Amino acid sequence: MWRKLYLTVTVIIAVLFFAQAQDPVFSQFYAAPLQLNPAFAGTTLAPRLTFNHRNQYPNWPNAYITYAASFEQEIAALNSGFGIQVMTDAAGDGIFKTHQVAGIYSYKVQLGGKTNVRIGLEAGMYQVRVDWDRLIFEDQLDPLTGPVDPAGNPFLSEENRPAALNSTLFDASAGVLFYNDKVYGGISLKHLNRPNESFLQLNENLFSGRPLRVTIHGGAEFDLGRHNKRGAAAFISPNVMLVKQGDTGQINAGAYIGAGALFGGVWFRHNFTLADAGVFMVGVREGVFRLGYSYDMTVSALAAVPGGTGNTHEISLIINLEDSNALARKMKAARWNNCFKMFQ
Repeated sequence: MWRKLYLTVTVIIAVLFFAQAQDPVFSQFYAAPLQLNPAFAGTTLAPRLTFNHRNQYPNWPNAYITYAASFEQEIAALNSGFGIQVMTDAAGDGIFKTHQVAGIYSYKVQLGGKTNVRIGLEAGMYQVRVDWDRLIFEDQLDPLTGPVDPAGNPFLSEENRPAALNSTLFDASAGVLFYNDKVYGGISLKHLNRPNESFLQLNENLFSGRPLRVTIHGGAEFDLGRHNKRGAAAFISPNVMLVKQGDTGQINAGAYIGAGALFGGVWFRHNFTLADAGVFMVGVREGVFRLGYSYDMTVSALAAVPGGTGNTHEISLIINLEDSNALARKMKAARWNNCFKMFQ
């Protein structure tokens, strides 16, 4: 048992101090548009607020917990969108935490007809922190009693404590988004400056900072007809997302469907080497509020591990003030056309 514990701890330490950290990626990417691509800022006529919570591998208590929130607003007179987003990610029951805040700006250019392009820029700060006192090293493990002596006193480690256990860094990202009333597509580049978040004084040739995250995404929207004169038209939106960061990556492919107050979706996620998970989502819309819940069912070898990792749960809340009656009339008068119903 203690050997398994040591191996687990070794992996955690390797990830925290030597490996290149990876970003959390929301399964409900459409409910975290600014996390997906900064060029989404301002794609609604009125202010939009989004709130996200992700609990990954819940059978490992608090393995990965992520919270995010954002606010965005278009300024039509400037052809611009502005936004701000915050995120907190806790790994290993809070042993390793990341806090991020960023400001976002996007500019819209009309290419002709209903086709537009948005260019988004993001700049912010993030802090990484490790709780050193909760780490357990090899020299603290006894074959019989584990990390404590028979009296219950913890063993001390001779590992050298880093001089600093937190680091605050500047981060920059950018993205481009093409869209019309039927299709959309874009690419975003996160961590353009490759911030170095290591706590150890490593050779720069061995650690070059957080890997650049490249996201390519796109989709289409097809109306399925209107059930009544007052209700919104039903639609289906097939979409795909490819994310690559360092040596890892994933492809999500599936479809989102909306019909009046109800919506749902199904996706399949495959990393670059094996099948990962099926994603199932359901939600409800009422006035300016949209609440969604998704369930990631693991299909990889992790599902066969004794006890399992557990499947991932995600909840999102979008408050889109564009859905107020006065603004809806304004949108219609302005002939506001796009294919972003699944994001709104």
